[in-house]
Amino acid sequence: LYNAMNVQRLAPFFSDFRASLAESAHRSDPRICLLTPGPFSETYFEQAHLARYLGFLLVEGDDLVVRDGQAYVRTIAGLKRADVIWRRVDADFIDPLELNSASRLGVPGLLEAIRAGGVVVSNMPGSGLLESRALLSFLPALSRRMLGEDLKLPNVATWWCGQPRERSLVESRIDSLAIAAAFNGQGHSALARGPRMLADLAPDVRQSLVEAMHERPVDFVGQEVVRLSTTPAWRDGAPQPSPFVLRVFAVATPDGWKVMPGGFCRVSDQKDARAISMGDGAQAADVWVLSNKPVERISLMTQRDDVKVRRIMGNLPSRAADNLFWLGRYLERAEGTLRLVRSLCTSLMDSDAALHGAGETLAKLQGLLVEWGAVNEEAPHRVSGFVACALHDEEAYGSVIRLVRAARRAAASMRERLSEDFWKLLQDLENRLSGKGQDHISEAEGLARTEAALQALATLSGLAQENMNRVAGWRFLDMGRRIERGVNTCRIMRKLAKNDATVDDLDLLLDLVDSQITYRSRYLVGMALTPVRDLVMLDPYNPRSVAFQVATLRTHFDSLPKLQDDGMPEAPMRLLIQLGSQVDTEDAADLGEAKVKGFEQTLMSLSNAIADRYFLQGSNATPTKKLGGLA
Repeated sequence: LYNAMNVQRLAPFFSDFRASLAESAHRSDPRICLLTPGPFSETYFEQAHLARYLGFLLVEGDDLVVRDGQAYVRTIAGLKRADVIWRRVDADFIDPLELNSASRLGVPGLLEAIRAGGVVVSNMPGSGLLESRALLSFLPALSRRMLGEDLKLPNVATWWCGQPRERSLVESRIDSLAIAAAFNGQGHSALARGPRMLADLAPDVRQSLVEAMHERPVDFVGQEVVRLSTTPAWRDGAPQPSPFVLRVFAVATPDGWKVMPGGFCRVSDQKDARAISMGDGAQAADVWVLSNKPVERISLMTQRDDVKVRRIMGNLPSRAADNLFWLGRYLERAEGTLRLVRSLCTSLMDSDAALHGAGETLAKLQGLLVEWGAVNEEAPHRVSGFVACALHDEEAYGSVIRLVRAARRAAASMRERLSEDFWKLLQDLENRLSGKGQDHISEAEGLARTEAALQALATLSGLAQENMNRVAGWRFLDMGRRIERGVNTCRIMRKLAKNDATVDDLDLLLDLVDSQITYRSRYLVGMALTPVRDLVMLDPYNPRSVAFQVATLRTHFDSLPKLQDDGMPEAPMRLLIQLGSQVDTEDAADLGEAKVKGFEQTLMSLSNAIADRYFLQGSNATPTKKLGGLA
């Protein structure tokens, strides 16, 4: 249907828009940022989609900093110049130094950078004045004065009460006019959702509005009540005329203004065709502009041959790196918790449980779940209750649902960097786990839910490994997983690989770190403490061992950008070198609880060092510096 109707494509408009922003930077290959209020904004999804579609960097206020009249993006490689900012934050909130001091959405000093010419802003602060209704009363005269012609589209007759004659006219016709706020954010609470007829208001609200108009007439306008055009809409099984409004968009280019062949349409559910009724019960609709001939298939992807080939981007914002790192940690922690729950269920369902000392095994598993925060200490002592709490308790900070929800929130803050498959799978996993905190489930049902969640996490891991480019974003995601896996392994080791560990303890340990097959194929003499310790902690070929995590982390750090090129290792790398040397020279026979605890603490210190180096760039952050001299 779309192709048969010759619908004009939007790509040429967005291509012109992108080119216009790039040209305003006055330098080649500029860095263009879309400034968003963040994931709690109701329009965040659209902003993330636009940033991905146009190839812009999606940033929040905390991602930007002003230095010496220039705006910079905080990235893992230091501060990078922001040439153009497409503002999608309300003007009052963009600079807490000069405007709203309580704002957490803006950038301190941004207005100073704009005045200094250090950054170009699309939707310049103050441009919202053009949308004020007070200006509507002057548009016909302005058009004749500045352009020498009348408006091409008739203007809604508007009278601004800030002028004596117009105020008198509004007062004399107040019952037949729509009253509206002259400026955004001003006026009366009754007008917060748009123009209103006084007859539609309650008597006390009407009186309050009239008094406000007498006190500050400059805040109000009177407008002629116009009737909207209608469009067919399917209502109650039949097409019916429905009022609608259409907002169009235009972009300034070197060749003049270009209008989008489409727009934003709102169709009213009400039969009242007055413009003032559109504030309630309106739905959005697509707008197609048709051509009388076949439309050329145009893509936003450039066709130029002079585009510079690029394989590595060092523009990963610190906030995105932070969220990717914690996304990896939350997913790995959820997987580790699920493995504990699975072992708990299978141990209880084992028909020979009584012969294998399952009572002690269950107690240790329950203890681990409590230590990890998956289950509160006051949770039911029966195993089935433990399983339900560990999976679905939204009050326990380490339960699976809480961890998956935290992962989803981290992912929501950078949706433009994740595939739709990844996002949908993560949302589906959260939906399957939420709202079931009061369920009474059997061990078999708990095992089934656990297996399903583990399969979903394995799919997420596979999507990341197979589909994400091996650049900084993927590395931070995997670094989070590696650190969390190493910490979890150390915690399990301290619990189950003590000097007096039983065969059941060692078997459980191998099950939790998914190394049973490797151990049994390598050692045919049964369970022994030292070989288990070596396989779980020191074996560089076991992808679940601490040694493997350390080696992988070092590979990641070697590929990340450096702030200084003096050849000296940065703080995270120094910790990693220290930990790697300890792991390489350790003897499994001497690997007691204290040493394992030391490895665990070093991994936690490494996590903090990563945050200090890459995420928490404070007021002392500076652009990347390079040393002179011979290499």
